[in-house]
Amino acid sequence: MKVKKRMAKKLVTIRKDATVSAAINLMKKHSIRHLPVVEQGELHGWVTERDIREAYLASIIEQVSMGDIMIKDPITISPDANLEEAAELLYRHGIGGLPVVDKGKLVGVITVADIMAAFIEVMGILQESSRIDVILGGKPHAFENVSKIIRDHGSEIISVGMSAHQDRTKRVYYLRLTKCDVHSMAKEIEETGYKVLSMTE
Repeated sequence: MKVKKRMAKKLVTIRKDATVSAAINLMKKHSIRHLPVVEQGELHGWVTERDIREAYLASIIEQVSMGDIMIKDPITISPDANLEEAAELLYRHGIGGLPVVDKGKLVGVITVADIMAAFIEVMGILQESSRIDVILGGKPHAFENVSKIIRDHGSEIISVGMSAHQDRTKRVYYLRLTKCDVHSMAKEIEETGYKVLSMTE
């Protein structure tokens, strides 16, 4: 999935000469934690809630603008980058959001919350579903065989997760399925020679 499919496109931005008070008001009004600093559509910097907090006391004593406190060379990402790349950047740098830039122009913002929402959607976590965890044992055509059993029971696979075990014969496949009678399905899967670890209806 591309960043442009999940990024926020209705952007709240601020100018370099704006005050700390103006930034606080914008963040409160729109319930956001990041503000792109933009001049004529171009990204000049990035201000976070933490930056604002740290600058607040100084701003009471003297005039402090966004240009003074902004991150002047923020980490950015392309709208055509994969969502996985955005997630890796956020995790590696311990940050909560990224400006999305195309040819120098700010076109969006992608946050940890956006990526979590995409993950939840892809995994089908919020829709009514069943789940079965199976060890396929590294047998040829094992996944195809189990998939056929699932279809024969009137269900479909919504998403697949897999443990990172180096021994393929011990890898666990976490299968989220459309709502079904998972017990009769599990019985047939085990009768076919695969190990069912757990299941939920």
